[in-house]
Amino acid sequence: MNKLKGIHHVTAITSSAEKIYDFFTYTLGLRLVKKTVNQDDIQTYHLFFADDAGNPGTDMTFFDFPGIQKGVHGTNEISKTSFRVPSDDALAYWVKRFDKFNVKHHGIQEQFGKKILSFVDFDDQQYQLISDELNEGVESGTPWQKGPIPLEFAITGLGPVHIRTSFFDHVKEILEKVFLMKEIAQEDAFHLFQMGEGGNGAQVVVEFNTVLPQARQGFGTVHHTAFRVEDRADIEAWQKRLHGFQLPSSGYVERYYFGSLYTRIAPSILFELATDGPGFMGDEPYETLGEKLSLPPFFEEKREEIEGLVRPIDTVRSTKNFEKEYL
Repeated sequence: MNKLKGIHHVTAITSSAEKIYDFFTYTLGLRLVKKTVNQDDIQTYHLFFADDAGNPGTDMTFFDFPGIQKGVHGTNEISKTSFRVPSDDALAYWVKRFDKFNVKHHGIQEQFGKKILSFVDFDDQQYQLISDELNEGVESGTPWQKGPIPLEFAITGLGPVHIRTSFFDHVKEILEKVFLMKEIAQEDAFHLFQMGEGGNGAQVVVEFNTVLPQARQGFGTVHHTAFRVEDRADIEAWQKRLHGFQLPSSGYVERYYFGSLYTRIAPSILFELATDGPGFMGDEPYETLGEKLSLPPFFEEKREEIEGLVRPIDTVRSTKNFEKEYL
């Protein structure tokens, strides 16, 4: 069984597929690499935003469940998603950009020796940018080449996932004994865990918090986070390992773009293991990724039904010319 390689993706819930598309495309400069539906709820969009080619470790995805209530942030949740940028200077660019676009942020700070910039979207979804200037470990992706952000400042992939929990000892034991992560640092109530080659793309920050109320999932919160494995053989080996620790799991789930295995480690904290391949390039050309509604082959016979359930969203960008926005 191979060890986990790093963060694969983070999946969150949004109140509006249209608004999250605009925010990620035009404000954050991430590329929509797949417009599809939730395979377990076909009336719900599933949008994948990533680097230029949709590489594993770079994508944040969103569901827009119809009629869902707003989530409540608190303890026992995956609380924040990080995005990697190349340098400390890039963070200074993003402060100016967020000010220009009226994005709420907390200014440049530092945690575990890295410069960070925390911010929120229209749903109060929690994010941060993290500088790769002093980073070593898992390589990041390639910024969206034709997007609006100057490449020297652009987001390249996912950084540390943040978890807030009142069950710290339990979560620490799961991360270390089951998932073979290692705690490498602590600052006050925050504990830094690392997997694989380490670095920003392979870390989890766990905050021990017994003061805040129980989080409630809804729009504006994270649904689950996924970690990278090589292939289905790794998934099956990890399934046996989870069973050995008496952790429930979904068994292998074919998602077409990758294979998955799910397990819930604590209240409202759902983990997924996901394969690096086959990826997002198999059913669309590079030039028009994310511009049409993509469905895995086992859903094609339902295309007419699905297209009748989800409203059209214009995600065509190949005909547009984005000027790099220097500030």
